[in-house]
Amino acid sequence: MFRNSGIISLPRPLERRVDTLAQSFMRQRLGSQMDFSTPEGEPALLPPNSVSWRIFKNPVALFIGGVTAVLLELAEPRVRDAIWQHSSFRSLALRRLQRTGLAALVTVYGPRSKAKAMIEDVVRMHGRVSGRTSEGEPYHATDPELLDWVQATAEFGFMEAYHVYVHRLHFFERDAMFAEARPVALLYGAVGAPTSQAELYALFDVMRQRLVASPIVSEFLEIMEEVPALPGVARPLQRPLLKAAVEILPQWVRKRLELGDRWTLKPWERAVVKTTGAICDSTVLHSSPAVQSCRRLGLSESYLYRRTASENLHRTGQCSFLD
Repeated sequence: MFRNSGIISLPRPLERRVDTLAQSFMRQRLGSQMDFSTPEGEPALLPPNSVSWRIFKNPVALFIGGVTAVLLELAEPRVRDAIWQHSSFRSLALRRLQRTGLAALVTVYGPRSKAKAMIEDVVRMHGRVSGRTSEGEPYHATDPELLDWVQATAEFGFMEAYHVYVHRLHFFERDAMFAEARPVALLYGAVGAPTSQAELYALFDVMRQRLVASPIVSEFLEIMEEVPALPGVARPLQRPLLKAAVEILPQWVRKRLELGDRWTLKPWERAVVKTTGAICDSTVLHSSPAVQSCRRLGLSESYLYRRTASENLHRTGQCSFLD
């Protein structure tokens, strides 16, 4: 094994094995086989030089960030009950997460026509979801306040997972990710979603009055401990990845949700998560949506895995939302 411009090159048999494992992982995450390599030349909603394209290629950040986003959504009573009362989340949690993962990947990498059609379907589905929370508060899934929160939780989860467990991001990269997501947020109806790190901080301050503990949060994590979310050989990573998702929650949120020491990574678990994240970020996964999408646009398969000198500089003066 050796590195070339930030890319890990594996012996051919091992490379095929890793790619097959990644393909199995993505099938379980996506729940279906979607070809991101066609139609040839059709652009995505986001450009390939975006921060989002770099982050979403990493399956470790995608898994951790997705779980973090769900935890934040379940902490908001209206979003919580819209999810728990109107979907198969409780009985088919893994399949629901698979669909959520597919939606995120199609939004970032998919050809524009397919991405817009998928978003229109989601918006129509949201139009049919309404009710009252267990506390008696009315909700409707098209409420802009709820859409803004769901959009913000996704951006925070994926960005923070990559920042903490893969490669630290500059503030300008974090702001860039919010800015580039703005047109997509508008398509979903999230007209007030954060467009910068500062706006995310402000939204979290507002939500301090809204987020509450619920048995549903613990039930969700217990379900995710039991379901086979990862392919067999990677299954031992599942619980550390869940812990990693809890650990990147803002401390006040974690305390509010009563997610105690049981969900704290041991030092060796944190090292394993970070090592796995780094390997996935430097190994070209030929079957991944990211690489397929590069092929669709006529880019090198290693396009997203090359590291410029500036990306490799020691990052200083950066902080996580947790700091």
